[in-house]
Amino acid sequence: MGTSDLYREVVNSISAHVAIIDEKGIILETNRAWDQFANDNEMQESFQSVGTNYLNICQLASGERSEEAAEANKVARGIRAVLTGKLPEFMTHYPCHSPAQKRWFIVRVVPLREEQRAKAIVTHENITPIMEMQEALREKELELLQQREKLEETNTALRVLLRQRDEDRTRLEETVYNNVDRLVLPYIEKLLQGRLSDKHRTLAEIADNNLRDIISPFLRTLSSLGLLLTPQEIEVANLVRNGRSSKEIADIMALSVAGVDFHRKRLRQKLGLANTKKNLRSFLLTLESK
Repeated sequence: MGTSDLYREVVNSISAHVAIIDEKGIILETNRAWDQFANDNEMQESFQSVGTNYLNICQLASGERSEEAAEANKVARGIRAVLTGKLPEFMTHYPCHSPAQKRWFIVRVVPLREEQRAKAIVTHENITPIMEMQEALREKELELLQQREKLEETNTALRVLLRQRDEDRTRLEETVYNNVDRLVLPYIEKLLQGRLSDKHRTLAEIADNNLRDIISPFLRTLSSLGLLLTPQEIEVANLVRNGRSSKEIADIMALSVAGVDFHRKRLRQKLGLANTKKNLRSFLLTLESK
C-alpha cells in the first residue's frame, strides 16, 4: 500500500466529514463520511462531489434567510479568511436540522499549502449529543430558577403571614390587657375592699392575682432574664409596674408594708438597680416594651 493509499484509508476511517478545497473553494478530495452524509441526506450530487465549488454552496445556502443560512455565510467568510492567510484557523458550530431530527455540527478550517498553492482542509463533526446535553442543562437550569422563584415567593408570603400573626397577637394582648385592667380589675378591687367571708375573699384574691398574671406580658421578659424571681416578687413587680404604692400592694397581697419594701429591695438587687437612683417602676415599664 502506497503512501497516498494509506493516507486515504486513514482519512476515510475517521467519523468527521472531510474535504480539501483549493484557493477558489473547489472541492479537490472528500472522505467516505463526507460522501455518505450527502447520500443519506439526498443532496444533489453537485453539492458534494469533487469539482464542486464549496464556497458557492455556502452562498446558495445563505440566500435562504434562516439560522442555517446565517451560519453558512459565516462559514464562507471563515474559509476565505483561512485561504487568504488572514486567519490561521477558523472554527464554529452550526445547526443542520432535518425534518426527522435536530442536528448540530462543528466546522473547522485549517490551511494546507502544497506547491505554492493555497488549500484548506474543511472538516464537519457531528456534535448533536453535546448540544442536546447543553440544551437539557439549560432547561434544567430554567426549571431550577423557576422553582427558586416560587420558593422565594412562598417564603415572602410566609414572612408576611408571620409578621401579620405577630401583629395580631400584639393587638390581642393589648386588647385583653386594656379590657381587664380597665373593666375587670377595678371591680375586683372594690369587691376586696368590701365585707367578704374568708372563703370569698380568698377566691377574689386568686382571681385578682391570676388576671394580673394574664395581662402582664412583661413577665415573660422577667423570666427570660434568668433572674429567678419568686412568685411574690413577680407579683410585687407587676403591681409596682401598675403604679401601686407599697401600702396598696400590702393590702392586695395581705402583707405588711415592711414586707413589700423588702420585696422591692430584692427586686432592685436582682434587676441591677441597687445603689442607683433609677426608678423601679420606670425600669419595669421599659421591660414591657422589649
